[in-house]
Amino acid sequence: MDKCVPDVIDIVPKNVIKIHYPSGVDVNLGNELKPVEVKDEPTVDWPTTQPDDLYTLLMTDPDASVDVREIKHWLIVNIPGNDLAKGELLAPYGGSCPPVEHGLHRYIFLVYKQSGHLQHSEIPMKLGDREGRRNFNTKFQS
Repeated sequence: MDKCVPDVIDIVPKNVIKIHYPSGVDVNLGNELKPVEVKDEPTVDWPTTQPDDLYTLLMTDPDASVDVREIKHWLIVNIPGNDLAKGELLAPYGGSCPPVEHGLHRYIFLVYKQSGHLQHSEIPMKLGDREGRRNFNTKFQS
């Protein structure tokens, strides 16, 4: 969790989520993965208490340039249990694509348990949309 606290979130989460990519690699708390290994949407699993609980899944890159802040790579809300397919997709998955001169980037996956159905005014993005991904701020959203 290299500086995820306090860069992106204020406290260390209680649980670790499992992220597995179709390329065969797994995310493992700071392991280095290549863009080609993470280009396709992964499967994500986390412990749930009740199948009717609702969750939000976020993938963010806090290491974009200073003028861009964070980049929202994936956002799904109102996920029942951990069934991503039944959640409301607000930002389709976008794999890592940092400029070569930027060096390594951290890609952070977070799952939030919702207190109920999330009402929002966000317009769902289309696959390939860049507008609405830049200047994201996890702390402001949570």
